[in-house]
Amino acid sequence: MDRLEGFAEYAGARQRHLRRSAYLLCGDWHLAEDLTQTALVHLCRSWGRARQAESLDAYAHKVLVNSFLRDKRRYQRQVERVAAYSSGLPDTAPAEPTELRLSLQAALQLLPPRARAVVVLRFWEDMSVEATAAALECSVGNVKSQTSRALARLREIVGDSLIDSGLQ
Repeated sequence: MDRLEGFAEYAGARQRHLRRSAYLLCGDWHLAEDLTQTALVHLCRSWGRARQAESLDAYAHKVLVNSFLRDKRRYQRQVERVAAYSSGLPDTAPAEPTELRLSLQAALQLLPPRARAVVVLRFWEDMSVEATAAALECSVGNVKSQTSRALARLREIVGDSLIDSGLQ
């Protein structure tokens, strides 16, 4: 299998998963598609190095998060739109799981990009603290403090009971 066939096979198999992660990072399906495509282009360019990685999925997530962080100014417009929407969120936990998911997604968009990346990798991707630190190229202590601050901010936005039911 030549270089591009191997990449095409991987991209075809993992594109949907990467797009869902990208959506949680940016909060917009169209931007998530752009972010995924950008990450896949970067992954293709470094495919020789990527396929040598200990975990190809971890490498792909690292590329995705780095693409997101590089483009964070573009996502700032989305954060402002979500902030306007979220001001109308109820003070109590929603009754329906769909409402819970939407409330958490709206609140997630209010976090700074790096904190959002930590929450997505830790709780959506279910990565360990160490794997998250490797993906973000930072220390384990940094991931722990970012996680703590991000969860505290989410609790401020939506309340303790919503966070406890949504992230457990």
